[in-house]
Amino acid sequence: MTSLPLVDRVEKGLAAEAGEELRAFRGRLYGCLGRRADELFELTDALLCTDAPVKTLVGLCLAPEHRRGHGALYDALNCGRVEADRLRDGLAGLPVPRMFGGRIVLAVDATAWLRPDAECCPQRLFCHVYGRGRRGAKQRIPGWPYQLVVALESGPTSWTAVLDVIRLGPAEDATAVTAAQLRAVVVSSGVSISVSSVGMSFVAS
Repeated sequence: MTSLPLVDRVEKGLAAEAGEELRAFRGRLYGCLGRRADELFELTDALLCTDAPVKTLVGLCLAPEHRRGHGALYDALNCGRVEADRLRDGLAGLPVPRMFGGRIVLAVDATAWLRPDAECCPQRLFCHVYGRGRRGAKQRIPGWPYQLVVALESGPTSWTAVLDVIRLGPAEDATAVTAAQLRAVVVSSGVSISVSSVGMSFVAS
């Protein structure tokens, strides 16, 4: 977990302060991991630091950040535990980007992890996919839909701050899940919410 070197505490620049904030967040992230915490933490580092698309799980074992074998990788995925509520609190507690005027704007979107050939995978749904067929026609392909809540920021950047993610199940109502997900993020981040006829606005409390 201490892969980031300590910085000099005498002269702290912006880069040093950002490094300390990152180190503190990595400590909180490690605290959100239960069983197989060390392996899950190395697996996270491998996912973030690899410089090529990840096509297979076993390929992550080749990343320098992953120091264990492929057996530990599969063991962590099968038996490891992540405290989702504690992780949400940690993410929502970070400084949230703001739009012009200091307003916090949250966006909710779903992305699909397509699993058309994994017939034994539980709780697959038919996910809307665009641009894969002829002439960019939309299709419905079996997979797992994941719904993300992100904080938007103004300016030319396309970066967003991911605050929460959840996988939608076959029996879940997307509207009800969205409302509960937004409520949990708002409570964790400590902001007040006001609802208008055109949508929601979030003001720091």
